[in-house]
Amino acid sequence: MEKIVLSKKFSLFAEHWSPKIIGELNNSYIKLAKLKGEFVWHHHDNEDEMFFVVKGRLVIKFKDKDVVLDEGELIVIPKGVEHLPIADHEVHVMLIEPKTTLNTGNIVNERTVENLNRI
Repeated sequence: MEKIVLSKKFSLFAEHWSPKIIGELNNSYIKLAKLKGEFVWHHHDNEDEMFFVVKGRLVIKFKDKDVVLDEGELIVIPKGVEHLPIADHEVHVMLIEPKTTLNTGNIVNERTVENLNRI
């Protein structure tokens, strides 16, 4: 057991929309990701999704509203809810998700990351 320093982990990668595993909790991965730009409208059929903003500002669009997350804020998106993450500037997020969670949910495209790297 060793402590994890988020700033050091974030310094190990530069790519956007490509989550990295930093730990495991029960049957879930703890992931870090850098986001920039607009992602893709998607939902997760079987998993809830949590976004915790470590650095920056993230907008999550829903069909009926937008939610703005600043540093230190998080949102839990229930399974089945369609959403679109948008980062006008680079945002650092932590995710805690079941190991089965695909980053693009019900959509498979060039941003889908099936084999996550551990850092």
